[in-house]
Amino acid sequence: MKADDLRAFARRDWAAVERHKRDYWAERFQHAGAEPARTAANALLEHARRLGVTASVEQRNDDMAGHVLVRDRLDRAARAFTRR
Repeated sequence: MKADDLRAFARRDWAAVERHKRDYWAERFQHAGAEPARTAANALLEHARRLGVTASVEQRNDDMAGHVLVRDRLDRAARAFTRR
């Protein structure tokens, strides 16, 4: 890797990158819905099962609370994206 390449990367328009990412994922969500997220979640679950990962009831409850919070935020974001 060249020093000029690193400088160009560091100086790029990061706000434009963020806008592009936001627009890209909004479009993907509009076309594919939540299926990509479900696919990833199922792959992670299967991986954890193969590794034999177990959790206590308290850990599972904490995890579920986090998922509910994320779901609420995703629902709000989805409504914002579909109003565009």
